[in-house]
Amino acid sequence: MDTKNKKFNTKLIHAGAYKDTFKSATVPIYQTSTFAFDSAEDGAKCFSGESKGYIYTRLGNPTIKALENSIAELCGGFDAVAVSSGMAAVNTIYMALLSNGDHMVSTAAVYGPSRVIMEDHWARFGVESTYVDTTNLDNIRKAIKPNTKMLYLETPANPTIDITDIAEASKIAKEHNLILVIDNTFASPVLQKPLALGADVEFHSITKYINGHADVVGGIIIAKTEELYKKLRPMMISLGCNMDPHQAYLVIRGIKTLGIRVERAQENAAKIAEFLEKHPKIEWVRYPGLKSHPGHEIAKKQMSGFGSMIAFELKGGFKAGETLMDNVHVATLAVSLGGVETLIEHPASMTHSKVSKEGKLKANITDGLVRYAVGIEDVEDLIADLEQGLAKC
Repeated sequence: MDTKNKKFNTKLIHAGAYKDTFKSATVPIYQTSTFAFDSAEDGAKCFSGESKGYIYTRLGNPTIKALENSIAELCGGFDAVAVSSGMAAVNTIYMALLSNGDHMVSTAAVYGPSRVIMEDHWARFGVESTYVDTTNLDNIRKAIKPNTKMLYLETPANPTIDITDIAEASKIAKEHNLILVIDNTFASPVLQKPLALGADVEFHSITKYINGHADVVGGIIIAKTEELYKKLRPMMISLGCNMDPHQAYLVIRGIKTLGIRVERAQENAAKIAEFLEKHPKIEWVRYPGLKSHPGHEIAKKQMSGFGSMIAFELKGGFKAGETLMDNVHVATLAVSLGGVETLIEHPASMTHSKVSKEGKLKANITDGLVRYAVGIEDVEDLIADLEQGLAKC
């Protein structure tokens, strides 16, 4: 089926699918490391690029390609590169697009390992970075240097749910000839289209919403242009961080329900955010759907919905954070997000514990901050769970 002119939920079901030899109704799992050639000439044509035949799964695989085609279409990109994890996506982007002596400007409240790998390891190879509050566009402008090559944004940001104006950031990037990279994991392709807003590269930890069932680790990079794709794909191949065919199959299965999962979780999140905002033990709540959120108007402009990620600050600080973690029973105390189950975590002691104290302070990752990833359970049960847990804080 040609899905280019179809609506989004139809694309979720059918984009990227193809008919195999036996006309399977779903994309088959090509669980093979290598592929046979019809002849020496056929093999030569595959290696030269004259033929589109498959050679070896690290280089390409029909199941993985179906997923790449699907997500490239959903995101409006030229093509996509599926990788073994979200961090494989981050490192493929860094390796392909940054060199010794280059500088990157990034969101301060970014996924912890994305920052740690840059500051602790890429810095060893001469790549510089500056982390700022990118919700203030002047901070981006002031951080740009003559050797700046990349503007790397996460919006909504992890774990503070800060919102950066992608379209306006894109104008700054173009003015300074920077590659604009967006981590779109928290929004998913359902709620936000960074490439349409001016981004050059978009990526996702598909472990999260795109797969949606907490049973796959994976990542995907979407390039806006052929030129960027031709830099990213060979780098993935050289790094050897390709996705496994069975991973791809599970994500293809998961993506079919992405729309209805996001819709239900988002409905729950709006009600939970309102409950938390009125609770006496909560200092503040960050949910883009609340008018109190500083980025509410920007979120309305660039997102088609406010998502299901909530951050809130407990008045009791670090100790209250630990107490709440130990006293919720419906929400699961675990890292990650985007699955059908609700997850809760305490960034200061968990996902961002390796970020320096100064770095956490600049990113507004406070001791009492709680990240709450809303699932699709009955919202009444989730609110009751929070209420009894907060009573002990």
